[in-house]
Amino acid sequence: MFTSTSAQGTHPTKKRAAAITAGAAISALLLSGCVQSQREEDGGAAAEGEVDSTFVFAASSDPASLDPAFASDGESFRVSRQIFEGLVGVEPGTADPAPLLAESWETSEDGLSTTFALKEGVTFHDGTEFNAEAVCFNFDRWYNFTGLAQAPSVSYYYNNLFRGFADSPDAAVYESCEVNGDLEATVTLAKPFAGFIPALSLPAFAMQSPTALQEFNADDIGGSSEAPQLSEYAEGHPVGTGPFKFDSWNVGADLTVTANEEYWGEQGDVQTVIFRIIDDPQARTQALQAGTIDGFDLVSPADIPLLEEEGFMIVPRDPFTILYLGINHAVEELSDPLVREAIHHAIDKQALIDQTLPEGTQLATQFIPDVVDGYNEDITTYEYDPERAKELLAEAGYPDGFEVQFNYPTDVSRPYMPTPEQVFTNLSDQLKDVGITVTPAPDVWTPDYLDRIQGTENHGIHLLGWTGDYNDTDNFIGVFFGQEKPEFGFDNPELFNALSEARGMTDREEQTATYEEINEQIAQFNPAIPLAHPAPSLAFAPRVDSYPASPVNDEVFNMIELNE
Repeated sequence: MFTSTSAQGTHPTKKRAAAITAGAAISALLLSGCVQSQREEDGGAAAEGEVDSTFVFAASSDPASLDPAFASDGESFRVSRQIFEGLVGVEPGTADPAPLLAESWETSEDGLSTTFALKEGVTFHDGTEFNAEAVCFNFDRWYNFTGLAQAPSVSYYYNNLFRGFADSPDAAVYESCEVNGDLEATVTLAKPFAGFIPALSLPAFAMQSPTALQEFNADDIGGSSEAPQLSEYAEGHPVGTGPFKFDSWNVGADLTVTANEEYWGEQGDVQTVIFRIIDDPQARTQALQAGTIDGFDLVSPADIPLLEEEGFMIVPRDPFTILYLGINHAVEELSDPLVREAIHHAIDKQALIDQTLPEGTQLATQFIPDVVDGYNEDITTYEYDPERAKELLAEAGYPDGFEVQFNYPTDVSRPYMPTPEQVFTNLSDQLKDVGITVTPAPDVWTPDYLDRIQGTENHGIHLLGWTGDYNDTDNFIGVFFGQEKPEFGFDNPELFNALSEARGMTDREEQTATYEEINEQIAQFNPAIPLAHPAPSLAFAPRVDSYPASPVNDEVFNMIELNE
């Protein structure tokens, strides 16, 4: 996902929120007694020797939607993971699938049918029983989306992974769901999809209460695909089986969830979570230092040494990201493979990492981290060699170099790119050394930057990246290079077809070998330049003993341990 998970633009909920400047936000947070008053309203201050069970986390923005089926951004999914659970989760600290609401599953040899054995004794927050009927209700709900609900900007993940709906069955990956018994359901696919099980760990495919979905008209979406309007359900009535229940949402200010007393799993130290909206990275750091929040994500690398010195806990995630320099082949100079190779040789990736990216960041030679199946240890690489870059430019007909637009985002911090302006400056200087002069083209992240890069040909080289959603190669290179896209501006049917075939392979060993070959094919084609696998970090107050950091952000707050 492009945001703390995807890049789908700003939701109209955020557009209609009252504007809160970073200065106003931090001033409000620093008001004496602000958080203490909130905690007292949520059950009183902790008595001496007891743990204060209210946990305040600074979010970078409001969630786009409280209905995860209609969300794709990291802040929506962070909240969703507290309220909802899916059939499949992930092994703690990894990106690998693990049982959650499904205790086990069995897939047919052809890869088309999977039977899930469901956890017993689970209820949704509204008292509705979780069973096979609820499972099939959710799968059929997604498949039967109509009208605006089918728009890629609305049901992003279902569109990308399941490809079609009930009114377009020829394109659809999903076929049907059958109730075999109270605690057993079989999902049948129309086409093989090797990533089906790991994909179900996404919050977009979490189980939601059929009762609440119907009562609060979850699929009643207004507006347009460019500016969809949330349903009543998505604005204030999300109902799942998770450890926390939705309480309130003050758009632009905060969102609160409280412990689900009937939760089937572990309750934990945290009984109330307040997601306080602080959009400015520096303001989040200052709020932690002031004691008005307990933690936040996407710590600026420059702030880490000071925060550690002051006694705050820094928790890095294992790298499951990719930062790349995008190349628009629709630009004449960039369409030349010699020029693309020259740009690759012009970049000192290690210097970029050392000077602009967090500690723990890994140098990238391909578009997937080394823990993902299909990683190719013997891939073609382009070492830092500015003299070779100059030779290639001369061979391509540009002995004196050329000028190119360099697009980069402003006022944003992403897991794969915490400081875009610094990355831009670093790479610009490196390219200048070989004769490539850049014309800076900054844009605010959303909607301007994403609309320009993903929807038009009016860009040159550019910065973008991805945080993996689950452990499957298709979730990386299939997203980038699986079809013709305005971002890259090339048509390569051989690559597109190879990725489509690999996606449906049911033999894991055969698929892994195929992806290794495809990664080499991509390396030789050089459609863009993989730069690094950054390791994003979180920061916490000293009262936090442990936090369940996950490379795919599968972090549920009932697992947080507090000491005061």
